[in-house]
Amino acid sequence: MSDSSRGDLLDIFESISKAQLRAIRKLRGTPSPANEPTEQSRKSMSQIDMVQSILARAGRPLHISEILEGISKQFGLDLDRESVVSALAKRVARKDRFLRTAPNTYALLSER
Repeated sequence: MSDSSRGDLLDIFESISKAQLRAIRKLRGTPSPANEPTEQSRKSMSQIDMVQSILARAGRPLHISEILEGISKQFGLDLDRESVVSALAKRVARKDRFLRTAPNTYALLSER
């Protein structure tokens, strides 16, 4: 098994385990840990807010692939790459929160 396939499989198992743990905690009435986003917080955040959160946490410019991977890990969502890139391009053009530092690589304006 290649390292890539192994990593993908482990990511799937991790996601399943997290979902099972959330379900158990919900049945028990036990609150989720503070660092784990709740279903409500995921729904209330826009894609751009999620990107901003990932870039702020990284503290450096990230390629779109790294941003999407971070969103997947932190928020448990797989966003459409083209949709996120389009939204970022519009924000960069307006000089709103983000700047493009290299092809498909973005940073927060405040980091510059």
